[in-house]
Amino acid sequence: MSTSLLPVGHLSPGHDLNGYIQAVNGIPMLTVDEERELAFRLHDEGDLEAARRLVMSHLRFVVHIARSYSGYGLAQADLIQEGNVGLMKAVKRFDPNQGVRLVSFAVHWIKAEIHEFVLRNWRIVKVATTKAQRKLFFNLRGAKKRLAWLNSNEVEAIAKDLDVKPEVVREMEGRLSAHDAGFDAAPGEDEESAYQAPVHYLDDASQDPATQLEDSDWEEDSTQRLQAALSELDERSRDILQRRWLSDDKSTLHDLADVYGVSAERIRQLEKNAMKKIRQSIGDTLAA
Repeated sequence: MSTSLLPVGHLSPGHDLNGYIQAVNGIPMLTVDEERELAFRLHDEGDLEAARRLVMSHLRFVVHIARSYSGYGLAQADLIQEGNVGLMKAVKRFDPNQGVRLVSFAVHWIKAEIHEFVLRNWRIVKVATTKAQRKLFFNLRGAKKRLAWLNSNEVEAIAKDLDVKPEVVREMEGRLSAHDAGFDAAPGEDEESAYQAPVHYLDDASQDPATQLEDSDWEEDSTQRLQAALSELDERSRDILQRRWLSDDKSTLHDLADVYGVSAERIRQLEKNAMKKIRQSIGDTLAA
């Protein structure tokens, strides 16, 4: 069943919401017998005119349900449109043999479509993706109308009722309390406030090709200068620095003292002198 079943024309909530509400409230409600007859014609014969009349007569109920979601800051017309989609899905799946009224069956479908719309559009970043999170979203939104931050007992009660962990309740509460922030500064903001926009601090400069090339050149140049400075040292001093600082398995002063048959203090002096020569050599290279 598609929206083409609805010859609403001007009956579009996005066109004139007040006029739409007035019009759908003027559509006669069906009696029990009328509803059953139309439902059987649709169910047994695929009668699209029967489907149209079932949908049209229940549009007022969608408006009533959509109004209960006005606290999410979304356009009422959009909520009604989504609810109408749910109503049409319900009419298509309605089985009159079950002995229930269409409105009782359709409530679930209407709310499901509105819930999906709210979750997609309430925030730029989705706040609820799993089934448990979706339950929490609407339950905590209702609780937030009456409460500030939930205390431990309230968290435990909600977690037990929805069969989730208390940490999940706390996490969702934090998501609900957060707000969207624009990546760029809002138009008209002063210079100080504008620099607080994420565009100024979320940029990863390390991924800039120019910066990467500069870092690579600097590292290569530094390695070459170090190798040149090391080549100027005597073999023992070069070996001490290599084992002490440039090897994965670094040696201690005492390890090297045993290797060269001198005291650890002597190794420390040799290391200090070698480091001094390295710094001087690199400094001379930079100054050249």
